[in-house]
Amino acid sequence: MKKIEAIIKPFKMDDVREALGDIGITGMTVSEVKGFGRQKGHTELYRGAEYMVDFLPKVKLEIVVTADQLDRCIDTIVETAQTGKIGDGKIFVTDVERVIRIRTGEENDAAI
Repeated sequence: MKKIEAIIKPFKMDDVREALGDIGITGMTVSEVKGFGRQKGHTELYRGAEYMVDFLPKVKLEIVVTADQLDRCIDTIVETAQTGKIGDGKIFVTDVERVIRIRTGEENDAAI
């Protein structure tokens, strides 16, 4: 099993969720996060004063999938979240050793 962590632009969240649902992804965890990479940040004007916004709002998706779902899931996120502009985000993939559904005690693939 693999865990996919995708950091994407907030306005792409609904499109990504819908596209993942279309390929059979039934669950995910979503968090509102802030950060920056090459995009750095930007200057905003508030009550006549300029100030630097260092951390930009992003959305973090966390999805655990079986190994055979991995590439299709990644491709779907990339195709849906991509705008072609700086700040589109990143995808991280890590191994998951064990998953347990608390309610039933099911483990691994059955728990996803």
